Amino acid sequence: MNISLFYFVAFLSIFFSLLVIFSKNPVHSVLYLIVTFFTFTVHYILLNAQFLAIVNFIVYMGAIMVLFLFVLMLLNLNKESEPAKSPLLKIAGVVAGMCLLVTVAGSVKTLHTSNPIVLQSPTLGLVKNLGKVLFSDFLLPFEVSSILLLSAMVGAVLLAKREPNDA
Repeated sequence: MNISLFYFVAFLSIFFSLLVIFSKNPVHSVLYLIVTFFTFTVHYILLNAQFLAIVNFIVYMGAIMVLFLFVLMLLNLNKESEPAKSPLLKIAGVVAGMCLLVTVAGSVKTLHTSNPIVLQSPTLGLVKNLGKVLFSDFLLPFEVSSILLLSAMVGAVLLAKREPNDA
């Protein structure tokens, strides 16, 4: 693994995470969060965890963040409708921020004193190995869950189907 690429992507993750926090526009904040999740996907690929990278890409970037964007656009947020924040809430935010600062300082301190972990098996997080186990040892639970999901989908369609009006 190229260590300089890892640190560059880590810097981008931190940078875009800070942009998520400090952005004034909520839509821009969600877009920065999508870029942050993309940097996490790159981290997973660098760590040879392709399945986690694919799941992160599809589930978080594809589904959840699009849902966040739709919710933000439907809420129509503006300054006039925002309630005033109490001083207790502001104090709690400062205490939480200080706890985060202490945690980051401790992490940076241990970063310089610890050695990186090297995996014993470089094929540990490959999708091919997951597929072999899923379709050999866990074939029955996999098929049962597919039948359960299919029956739930048929049930949802039947519940949503409107009855024709008999006049």
